[in-house]
Amino acid sequence: MSRQSLLAAKGISKRFGGVQALSDVGFTIDHGEIYGLIGPNGAGKTSLFNVLTGIYEPDGGEFVFDGEPLVQLKPNQVADRGIARTFQNIRLFGNLSALENVMIGRHVRTHAGVWGAISRNQATRAEEAAIHKRAYELLDYVGVARRANSLAKHLAYGDQRRLEIARALATEPKLLALDEPAAGMNATETAGLRKLLDDIRRDGTTILLIEHDMKLVMSVCDRVLVLDYGKKIAEGIVSEVQSDPAVIAAYLGGDITFALKRA
Repeated sequence: MSRQSLLAAKGISKRFGGVQALSDVGFTIDHGEIYGLIGPNGAGKTSLFNVLTGIYEPDGGEFVFDGEPLVQLKPNQVADRGIARTFQNIRLFGNLSALENVMIGRHVRTHAGVWGAISRNQATRAEEAAIHKRAYELLDYVGVARRANSLAKHLAYGDQRRLEIARALATEPKLLALDEPAAGMNATETAGLRKLLDDIRRDGTTILLIEHDMKLVMSVCDRVLVLDYGKKIAEGIVSEVQSDPAVIAAYLGGDITFALKRA
């Protein structure tokens, strides 16, 4: 695994009125790793995702992604650069099929312009066929191909989570940012998700993972960053962070192994 940095964050800060959501946060993510982002509720994890993906503009600091700065980019431009994300609350097009949801994600990598869409020329038709094929392949990859033609709103909860991941993968990301993908999953679904995350990393996509399921985090992540009240309190490999006194205090005021037993 290459240890070259894919994403570097320095001094990231964000304030909402009187609330300092992020304060001077810095970290690096290496090519090919699964990097966890954890912390108690309200720690600033999703705010950091929103700043990274262009939903919020930071008040200070910078990101460098794959050697280039991410400066004042809109979400679609961030996706075009190679960062895709899912959301804490599922955001699918409920009245479209699973296949159509993934095809929408794939369009960020298409080349047909307005004239091609109107004229339906040969190149456009060929590209649409390729989009359809790739979308089905991704549904199969995440284990939802059997429901390809079902409306997204009719899918089981775990399948909806997997569908979101397929749609994000359709953009061909270099970095896949997942915001609590195991939320609401049962033990069997979570085990399947763990295998999927391993497969995604094995196939060359780096992962940034927000997750409250500590057993999943500790079993799948190479390194983790811990936030508390918008500040970085720890970063390192799992065994180091698990025993860090600041992390223990932030989570429980006691022993973090208790959190692992409850997870």
